Order: sequence, then C-alpha cells, then structure tokens
Amino acid sequence: MTVLDVCVVGSANLDLVALVERVPGPGETLLAHGYLEAPGGKGLNQAVAAARSGARTGLVAALGDDAAGDVLVSVISAEHIETAAVGRVSAPTGRALIAVGDDGENSIVVVPGANATLSPGTIGLHGPLIASASVVLAQLEIPVDSVIAAFEVARAVGGTTVLNPAPARELPAELLGLTDVLVPNEHEEEILGGARALLLAGVGTVVVTEGARGARIETRDGSSRVAPFSVTAVDTTGAGDAFAGSLAARLAGGTPLAQALRWAAAAGALATTVVGAVPSIPTAEQIAAALTNAD
Repeated sequence: MTVLDVCVVGSANLDLVALVERVPGPGETLLAHGYLEAPGGKGLNQAVAAARSGARTGLVAALGDDAAGDVLVSVISAEHIETAAVGRVSAPTGRALIAVGDDGENSIVVVPGANATLSPGTIGLHGPLIASASVVLAQLEIPVDSVIAAFEVARAVGGTTVLNPAPARELPAELLGLTDVLVPNEHEEEILGGARALLLAGVGTVVVTEGARGARIETRDGSSRVAPFSVTAVDTTGAGDAFAGSLAARLAGGTPLAQALRWAAAAGALATTVVGAVPSIPTAEQIAAALTNAD
C-alpha cells in the first residue's frame, strides 16, 4: 500500500488569470494587458508545494470529466503526486477567475464545480490512503463535512492535521477541535474571531500569515514571530498555499515547528516573485538557497 508523508484533501482548479494595471473596484471595467491559464486550486497548489519540498504527497480531489480535468491530471502526475484518490465526475472542473494588479495584489472568484462533489463518502473510500500520511492538510474550497471526515481519519491513527481556513467562514466546533495547526491569514483570522478564541475552541496552534511582515505563532503559552523574507512581489496568488504545503512537508519530516515555519515563510515569499499559482511554487533547492542567503 502507498505510504505518504502528506495527504492533501482539497480543491483543484484551472486558473484564468487577467493581468491588469490594478484590481478593479465595484462596477468598474478595465482592459487587461496580459492573460494566462494555469493549474491552481488550493488543494492542488498545496499538494505541489508539499511535493516540491520533498514530501511523498497524495491528493484527494474531484475533477470534471473534461479538457480542464485532463490538464490538471497531467500536472498532478508530472509533480509525482499520488493520483489514486483523484476522481473524475460529470460536473465541470473547478475554475478560479483571477485579476492580478501590477502591484502584485489580486482579486479572486472561485467556481467550485467538481470540487463541491468531494463528499464524506468519497473521503471514506480513500480512508487507507489518508491514514497512511503523517500530516493531513485541508482547506475550505470543498465541503466542510468532508474536511471533518478526513481529519477524523487522521486523528484516529495519530496523524497531524493542518487546516488552511480559506475561503474563511464560520467553522463548526467539531472541526476546530480536530485541528492541530490552523494557518489563516490576517483577514481570515479576524473572520474566525481571533487566535485566542480559536485556541479556546480546541485548535492546537494558530499560525497567522502576515504577508511582508512574516508570520505570527499563537499558542496557549503565548505568541512569537517568524521573520519575513524580503522579495519583490509580482503576484501574491498561491503564496499562502506555498506556505501551507511546504509547512506540512517539513512537519511530516519531523522538523520542529519553529524551523518548519522558517522554511514555509521562505517558500511563501518566493511564490510571490512569479505570476500564477502552481508555476510560482518553489522547489526545495530554491527554498534552501533563500534560507542560506538570508542567514
């Protein structure tokens, strides 16, 4: 049976990216000066990040039986990610409609499509694969009940659970109690009521990503910080996913949390220097070089 370091349970999308001078405001129409289509979706992005950081990685996801699904299957295979739990369904493959401004900021609308069909029943079918992983990583572009089901499998065998709560929404107490490491950005932390409330609800550790300011670690014993890496950002799409996936990889390898977060911070920073989600995710060699240069 396949044994994984990291099993990612989540979404896979084809990203449709418009490059614009700035992200448009409500009711505003702008002309783009560039366009690309690239693989994305938080689940796929994070699985690629874990794999590129050296982890044996699997992905539990649902793709449409369409041309976009074919593209994503080829990407998953090329990254040496286990595809046994990547299903094909009649719903269209998920899409993300992304506007990226020249300052690197973005605006994203996600069309779930096939991702919405990833049910707790499907999670049950792939329970042995999920249970084989040291770390199970999920996000919220799939049904919350399915995330709960995956984390229950992980907890039953002593695995570590990592949740990237994006897009942010109110979360059931059951899910928070099953989460070892929660990785929101500042906006998501605010929506969820703040780190202290999340810790009281049962989350083990909260890691808040803060963009150019690095990250903040919140535990029941207090707070600490992860220093930022200075880069010139061109597109922030996928940076949080690079952080979460590379963090999961290092935790699965037994790296202590503080050191794993330093690695993840470098990965997230490097991901902002390239346009696109999957195309921007750095390799282990690139991350290691960034850490060496920073020391």
